Amino acid sequence: MSRANPASARRAAIRASDHLDRAETWSGLRAGDPVVVAGLSLRGATWEFRAHIVNRHNGTESVEVIGGRPGDRKIRSFGRGGARSEPSPGSFRWPTLPSCH
Repeated sequence: MSRANPASARRAAIRASDHLDRAETWSGLRAGDPVVVAGLSLRGATWEFRAHIVNRHNGTESVEVIGGRPGDRKIRSFGRGGARSEPSPGSFRWPTLPSCH
């Protein structure tokens, strides 16, 4: 059994995600800014904003965060209304994403 060349696999992954627009800044947040994920309760978990994603094929938007329990660096993706910023707890909610028409 032969394995694909890592460079070939990387190129294939890039082609497969060509329809996704990634932005490391969004709505006043920058990559690395702390956020709280509403509705996800993991004891001691912390999360950082990673990117805002727009799928040009279907218009859906999502936000990627990275973190988790202490020591974790898991990447999670959430659609509309799943997180809020944490400069001071509860003081700022992410705006509702505009409708995609």
